[in-house]
Amino acid sequence: MIASKIKYIVIVSANYCQKVLDYKEDTMEHKDKLYHIGLNKELVENAKYAILPGDPGRVAKIANKMKNPKKLAVNREYTSYLGEIEGEKVLVMSTGMGGPSTAIAVEELSLIGIENLIRVGTSGAMQLNINAGDIVIATSAIRQEGTSKEYVPIEYPAVADFELTNALKQAADELGYTNHLGTVHCKDSFYGQHSPEKMPVSYELENKWNAWIKAGALCSEMETASLYIVSSVLKIKAAAVLSVIWNQEQEKRGISNKTDFDVDKEINVAIRAIENMIKESKKNEKS
Repeated sequence: MIASKIKYIVIVSANYCQKVLDYKEDTMEHKDKLYHIGLNKELVENAKYAILPGDPGRVAKIANKMKNPKKLAVNREYTSYLGEIEGEKVLVMSTGMGGPSTAIAVEELSLIGIENLIRVGTSGAMQLNINAGDIVIATSAIRQEGTSKEYVPIEYPAVADFELTNALKQAADELGYTNHLGTVHCKDSFYGQHSPEKMPVSYELENKWNAWIKAGALCSEMETASLYIVSSVLKIKAAAVLSVIWNQEQEKRGISNKTDFDVDKEINVAIRAIENMIKESKKNEKS
């Protein structure tokens, strides 16, 4: 009895997975919802932009800064809302923490026509001149995680889309936020960074951490490398804007170091960037 039940569950899971794999953009039935994110083209109303926080709890907060926000789906770590910026539909969807769930989000969003992805997240600063409350715009990401290695060899760089990155930089400047443009560090283990001495591979973690700092990495987080690599493979655009929560390097040196959990700045930058890009696109259409 137990064995037959387990077999039945495995068969059902396999069927669901096959349905996801068969969901091709040129042949799909628009009413079929993708297995993980619970969305389809019909629900997102042909949105081309998506704002991607990691935390499901931030989705409504972001959507409520737009016009006509409405809840679409809640499934696993993927909570989604739809809103409007400059008359165009914009999706907001959480990715969960880390590379694997972010990669799934990017894969499935690409299947329903999303073309531009902007991650909004939090990070810890790695350079002494970056303070809590600053904004980091990630031009590229260090691939010290596992997900992206299952897409392309490690020599391939995780790089942001130039147009989206430029729009984020312009938006941050317009809003008057202190911002930094450069490479970010991406890892799989949160506690491997914050408490490396506990880990059997502490020597490797600490040596690499110091190397990234010497090379100029601005901050550390957990999703951007996967976002950039998967987007590159799928030929869609991606960028990331990150709020700095704290600076552990300042703390190590006894430098006064506040903690800032305010995520409004990163959200405002993403929304302003999309607003500017839509305005520019409409202006070009008229000319």
